[in-house]
Amino acid sequence: MKKIMAVLVILIAVVGTVFLVKNFPSSAQAETDYLRIHVRANSNSQTDQNIKYKVKDEVVRFITPYAAQCTDKEKAMEIISGILPEIEKVCDRVLRENGFTYQSRASVRAEEFPTRVYGDLTLENGLYDALIIELGSGKGDNWWCVIYPPLCFTSGSASVQYRSAIMDIINKFRK
Repeated sequence: MKKIMAVLVILIAVVGTVFLVKNFPSSAQAETDYLRIHVRANSNSQTDQNIKYKVKDEVVRFITPYAAQCTDKEKAMEIISGILPEIEKVCDRVLRENGFTYQSRASVRAEEFPTRVYGDLTLENGLYDALIIELGSGKGDNWWCVIYPPLCFTSGSASVQYRSAIMDIINKFRK
């Protein structure tokens, strides 16, 4: 009986470690697992900041169906890189419709980001791949979020449930 308990404890420890490493990567790993989005306003004037949010809303609406197809970061980068001209068209349309003469530039590239908290998730400062959208000069305050995993690109009706692999194993043996 003691041998069975020892094997069970070791098994639980191994499964728990694998689960934690897979689902809660270190900060060095985490930087490679995210595709972020960064929308930079032309300036810090109230007008430029207001249009930044209108552009952001339209870009999020446009990208959402594409983000839903992403099964990993590499696929997300491939999809987003493939629609950069369309993203710029969306941005430029919103700018024109609101009387702005400057245009947008969109690219996917690695950039430094400060630490950012999204609900229960904290992304440490570091170099991240991102969709960068610059409106006009792109020198104003910005808005950012995450395309993959889709933290900003969900319908709002989806919910996330967290399970403990260790508790699943323990509960299985209790039955």
